[in-house]
Amino acid sequence: MSSTILLAPGRQARPSLATRLREGFHTLLQAEWSRVPPWFAVALGTGILLYFALPMEPSEAWLWLPWPLLAPALWLWRRAPLPGLLLGLAGTVALGFALAVWARASLPPVPDLPRRAVILTGTVDSVERLPGGRRVVLTGARPGEGQPALERSLRLRLKKGDETPVSPGDRLRVRALLRPPPPPPAPGAWDYQRAAFFEGRAGSASALAAVERLEAAPSSPGGSGFAGLRSLLEQRVLAVLGSGATGTVSSAMLTGSQTPIPDEAVAAMRDSGLAHLLSVSGLHVAIVIGLGMSVVRLLVALVPPLALRVDSKSVAAATGLLLGAGYTVLTGSQVPMLRSLAMAALATLAMLLGRRVVSLRALALAAALVLAWQPAALLGPSFQMSFAAVLALIAGWEAMRAPLDRLRGQGEAWRRGLVAVLGLTLTSLLAGLATMPYGLHHFGRLQLYGVVANAVAVPVTSLLVMPAGMLAVLLMPFRLEWLALVPMGWGTEIVLATARRVASWPGAAAIASPIPAWGLLLASFGMLWLCLWRTRWRWAGVPLILLGLFSGPTVPQPDLLVSADARLIAYRSPEGVFLERGSGSNGFARDSWLRDWGEAGFAPLPAEEERVEAGLRCAADHCLLRPRPGAPAIALLRKVKTRRGAAAAPIRMEPWCDSVAVLVSAEPVRGRCRTGRAPLVVDRFSVWRDGAQAVFLGPEGARVVTDRMLRGERPWVPPVPKPRPREAPAQEDEGGTDMAADPAEAPGSPPGSPPGTGQ
Repeated sequence: MSSTILLAPGRQARPSLATRLREGFHTLLQAEWSRVPPWFAVALGTGILLYFALPMEPSEAWLWLPWPLLAPALWLWRRAPLPGLLLGLAGTVALGFALAVWARASLPPVPDLPRRAVILTGTVDSVERLPGGRRVVLTGARPGEGQPALERSLRLRLKKGDETPVSPGDRLRVRALLRPPPPPPAPGAWDYQRAAFFEGRAGSASALAAVERLEAAPSSPGGSGFAGLRSLLEQRVLAVLGSGATGTVSSAMLTGSQTPIPDEAVAAMRDSGLAHLLSVSGLHVAIVIGLGMSVVRLLVALVPPLALRVDSKSVAAATGLLLGAGYTVLTGSQVPMLRSLAMAALATLAMLLGRRVVSLRALALAAALVLAWQPAALLGPSFQMSFAAVLALIAGWEAMRAPLDRLRGQGEAWRRGLVAVLGLTLTSLLAGLATMPYGLHHFGRLQLYGVVANAVAVPVTSLLVMPAGMLAVLLMPFRLEWLALVPMGWGTEIVLATARRVASWPGAAAIASPIPAWGLLLASFGMLWLCLWRTRWRWAGVPLILLGLFSGPTVPQPDLLVSADARLIAYRSPEGVFLERGSGSNGFARDSWLRDWGEAGFAPLPAEEERVEAGLRCAADHCLLRPRPGAPAIALLRKVKTRRGAAAAPIRMEPWCDSVAVLVSAEPVRGRCRTGRAPLVVDRFSVWRDGAQAVFLGPEGARVVTDRMLRGERPWVPPVPKPRPREAPAQEDEGGTDMAADPAEAPGSPPGSPPGTGQ
């Protein structure tokens, strides 16, 4: 049966909703087609993130995954653009995943370092000055006589007061205590072991005596290679400007050295939003390249016959790029510098080809190059903040170019001055807003007046500090560097004065709850959506950015944290945060917890018979913690001090059966509950096995999250320690615990293990 639909004369059939959506999408895609290429860099980063999100290590067979996707995508690109685009993006995600797998497979495994004092020998790669001493990086280190050389580098902290001359290239011998990279201070915190794995570090060592210099570096005063030159430059700067704030900050900006900057200066620069000037970054590389280009063009212009025959613009660009590359290698090749150098190389190529110099495509290609070389850089604040700032600057200036050109008008002096001021303010504002989510996630701080501080400090750095520093480098062979270092010091003092003034303003550095990883991903995707597209649908990225920025308060915070060595235990209540601190505890873990909780400081847990609030009551041997009415209770058990020579009584589980939900102790908890409900136990043994632990209390009961749960089984995560079997048969104690299974009997217990744990 068929039917015929009759339409009134002059009327046409209305397209279906699906047809209109399809046509609208194709129209939108045509308008945005030129903005598609940067999304391939986003896809590459997505694949890298997927690799690091896995709970276990993938097979190397995944290295072949991208090619079955990318090959047909290239074939379809001209024939069927949309399917080719989608297949190409999927293949690029797979390529990012494969690059991360390749990076892991190309690195040597993490060695099992001896947990005792050894005679350590190695070759100095670099020397860093730190507060209270020096630190050297050793390559080819041997942890003991007759031991094979480590395939990874080792950081050695020299003994305080050791004035033995040490230069890059020297071969040293010293008695030292070795340590692996530290685990995360809390579940979900920054993974230092992962960072050390991809940086090629085996761990660290502390010298127990003065170092012995076995062999001197091949070349004299500064050692060997770029590390020696960097050390020499640092010495010259400090000799002229002194070892105070002016000299150390100038040295840091010029050479990237880790000379100990006074804590007061570091705090002022951090709280004012100028901390990025203390480490050599893309800004410094851009200044060096720009200075080199300007000088070369000036020199060519001064010789008219040469100016007529040579394209000064191209020569200057190539010379500036070479200077930037040398400066990058000299100062350590940090990620922001690599980004700046990659963009400079692309800009030089574009200049030679007559193309647009700075563009989103160039930024995306620079990001792809950095990620291809160092996939793990994607996880660090350096990569994230550097590329986010430049992305916002390019997209922001693209959107504001027309209004600023209209404001400039015919070029009257007052209009040009106004546009210059607005441009400087806009630059600081865009960079500050773009890096805000990453500052909140990694550091838990907001620099509210960073725009003001950068508006003063960045021009001074660009026009005085760095040009004078570059001139000082050129004058050093003639011993005339002081002529340029003195003006450089003047500029540095202006920067420091600005930092101190802005940091002293009320609320300069607001402490805020860090946003979670999913909030950072949401804000990042929103920023990419806003900056990479050009039509009106890009504004859909704004609510995503806002949701990410305000995601911090939505994340439940743990009620109790235990560090990986059980020497720090923190309790959080509505009245504040309290800390139980053992001897030799890690101050860094404490600071990390404060940052994660958005708190300014801890109060010590009360002593015997003190009661701070209804949910906290302490006695000599324990504290009962109940953060909220109706919540499960936690018992924090303390080791009772005894008279000298008397053995402390073991901590038992039996008295707490059925009375608390969680039992926490810095010592091993013995026994078990024969009847009733046994509490969850977080003690010295559990953190030894599974790392730092967080306790959450809710209406449904207690929940313990361990560091090992979140990190899984990866090459940088130490395997679960296994107990060392005893020669005698295992004895069962009164409570029924098999003491042979105690992990404390395993070799290599962490330093500072309690009595009876194998140390």
